[in-house]
Amino acid sequence: MSVPLARLNCHGVRLVPRIYRRVVLNTRQSSKSAVSETAKQNLSWPDYLEIRRSKRKWETATTIPACILGFAGGIAYFGSLETDATKPIMGIDPMFFYAGCTVACMGLGYLIGPAIGAAGWRLTHRRAMNLIEAKDREFHQRIVKNRVDPTAQSATNPVPDFYGEKIGSLHQYRQWLRDQARFRRKARFAEE
Repeated sequence: MSVPLARLNCHGVRLVPRIYRRVVLNTRQSSKSAVSETAKQNLSWPDYLEIRRSKRKWETATTIPACILGFAGGIAYFGSLETDATKPIMGIDPMFFYAGCTVACMGLGYLIGPAIGAAGWRLTHRRAMNLIEAKDREFHQRIVKNRVDPTAQSATNPVPDFYGEKIGSLHQYRQWLRDQARFRRKARFAEE
């Protein structure tokens, strides 16, 4: 008597042959790996905003040393120059001019620091850059769609975070949306 193995029951429990179990388990594992691969291909909003926050931290962390290096470089260069107090530079006393140039070097460090931080951050996250750049484009489209018209700003009603630079979490994004709506209401009711 030959009975198919798939139909054998033992006390109400269906007996499944080992080959069938292996096939089922393998397909389940491959479907889980396929799901995890597609999950890796899609970046969730909380993950994206966390990545964005870490990028901002890198930029801030490199800005401070760049400012200090710029200031130190300005002091080293302009402090070593000989000055003649009787000969003004562009009508300004040389000490004040060199001090202004030293502060300008620090300002240059302030401007270059975020670029250095962003470049360093990009080097450490280059594997996921395609996903991050795609989410950046989508995030920028959302910001452009939801931000307010800056022509309605005044000294008492400035535009709140026009570019959405300070958004680092979903809570901050929702707060940004509320701030934009509050600005719209103030601007609309001020005109009426």
